[in-house]
Amino acid sequence: MRGWTAWRGSGKRPLMCGIAGIFHTEGLKPVDPDRVARMCAVAAHRGPDGQGVWTAPGVGLGHLRLAIIDLAGSPQPMASADGSAMLVFNGEIYNFRELRRELQAQGATFRTDGDSEVILAAWQKWGVDCLPRLHGMFAFALYDLRQRTLLLARDRLGVKPLHMATLADGSVVFGSELKQLVAHPSLRRELDPLAVEDYLTWGFVPDTRAILKGVEKLPAGHYRLLRHDAPPPRPVQWWDVSFAERERGSDADFGAHMLHHLREAVTSRMVADVPLGAFLSGGVDSSSVVALMAEASREPVKTCTIGFDVAALDETAYASRIAGQYGTEHHERTVGSEDFALVDRLAAMFDEPFADASALPTFRVCELARQHVTVALSGDGADEAFAGYRRQTFHHREEQVRGLLPAALRRPVLGGLGAVYPKLDWAPRPLRAKATLLSLASSGEEGYARALSVTGPELRSSLYSSEFKRLRGDYRAEQPFVELMRGAPARGGLDRAQYADLKFYLPGDILTKVDRTSMAVSLEAREPLLDHRLIEFGARLPERLRVRGMTGKWLMKQAMRRYLPDDILFRPKMGFVTPIAAWLRGPLADEARRVATGGELARTGWFDTARLAQLAEAHIAGKSDYSRLLWQLLMLDRSLGLMS
Repeated sequence: MRGWTAWRGSGKRPLMCGIAGIFHTEGLKPVDPDRVARMCAVAAHRGPDGQGVWTAPGVGLGHLRLAIIDLAGSPQPMASADGSAMLVFNGEIYNFRELRRELQAQGATFRTDGDSEVILAAWQKWGVDCLPRLHGMFAFALYDLRQRTLLLARDRLGVKPLHMATLADGSVVFGSELKQLVAHPSLRRELDPLAVEDYLTWGFVPDTRAILKGVEKLPAGHYRLLRHDAPPPRPVQWWDVSFAERERGSDADFGAHMLHHLREAVTSRMVADVPLGAFLSGGVDSSSVVALMAEASREPVKTCTIGFDVAALDETAYASRIAGQYGTEHHERTVGSEDFALVDRLAAMFDEPFADASALPTFRVCELARQHVTVALSGDGADEAFAGYRRQTFHHREEQVRGLLPAALRRPVLGGLGAVYPKLDWAPRPLRAKATLLSLASSGEEGYARALSVTGPELRSSLYSSEFKRLRGDYRAEQPFVELMRGAPARGGLDRAQYADLKFYLPGDILTKVDRTSMAVSLEAREPLLDHRLIEFGARLPERLRVRGMTGKWLMKQAMRRYLPDDILFRPKMGFVTPIAAWLRGPLADEARRVATGGELARTGWFDTARLAQLAEAHIAGKSDYSRLLWQLLMLDRSLGLMS
């Protein structure tokens, strides 16, 4: 291509991988291919099968390869058939064969058998309107040499990540992981105190911000079209989900449609030229995926399960039942407090502080799966789509109460009671009324923000030093979340809660966790329950088919009764809960104390170390449960250590 190309690596075709690049918005300055290569190299775990770099005046694209389909063809960066466009792509397009046939019928020619070339041809045919036609998970950068534009795009739900930053010289750097941007010498490495406020509220840094000032995450379902002679434009939303419409029909018809969508979502994600399996927890979602995989597969499904050394949180018996029912090739592993030794490795995986403690067993199950398969299907997404979280069913009930009591009464009376009610972490659940009272005293959006948060505003404020409070100003992490809920295309409170979970919690927490832990071991994770057609179907369901009484995911559970026993479908939801409360009172008690007495947190000057010590001792003594907060602080401390 006119001498502009630099190519390195093997000829294998990767799908689940990583991308990086540099784009100059102030002219066509040359890009050093070695700099792009270094940005790729720091994330080599995302693509151990090779590395490719391509440069042209004003742009450089890099790619890391994990070969899954069409192993012998389709190297990246990939040129279009006429050489006028270049692509680096991370993800899977599940309907690429249908798109390929449609494009061929309109005159397109193809040299490969994979989906990367289909994206290029779709861009040349439809421009940015190609995005709604792509069914799958993806983040990609596509440079058009004729138009001299760079398209950065991310899939509907944010399964695959994309970070970017604009440097002082006007160049834009981007990559799948934050560490790739940090590898560029011109990137500022200044912590954003507002991101720390976000992190302590939610346990993760949401997609609206990054831990380093000046770094952005392209939001799910958005694109950016960059030009060499203009500053980077704001992201453009190309997909959204609406909870404002309702389908009509009988329960039986809805159940049949649900099962059709579930089968289609699972089978479309079973295409691979490498060994494929599934994560199996024994819960409704992963058991449903395994059941439908077994129905569609000629070979025994390979399944992997993680258990815990605390019996009350161990679900391996349920997973073993499903594995036995469907004759899977089943593998198990137990996680214990000694796995805390992974904490530094976890911090390095995420680049930013990340406090979802289930990341530890998720990494272990990915490790286990990678010993047997290269692709694993997960059960993530159904709770968001069909109202499976307890907080959603409680919120649904609370909204009914709010409708009966005027705010003028709720705020002073229930708020006052909530302020004085003790925090009874040790008591039976019906007596732990403090959170409910405070939630009911607030608006529905404020109440749901409180339900989702790890650390509420009162406790959070008590942790900060006066210097941090000055830096934070009047910003509170709940503000953008409340605005997101209020602006949701929705009819009622349950709709708004699910919309917020899909747009905020899912990409920021669940999908970040699965992407980083799976990619750390070069495993491709696929989420069939996040098929956008299934998500859109769920959003149109009447509330009674999502929540009935205190049972969430009601329609999905009814549809799966032919496959799964009732004691699997209707047992209390446990989730992938790590026994950190017990660990931090026992073998990890010294780690809890260390949060206040040493490490990076104390050196920032942003925290009241005496208050941190008080909370650690209260937890160790069993007076209160501060396990989630202490885990947050431990992970923040480790992350700051890696950045220093």
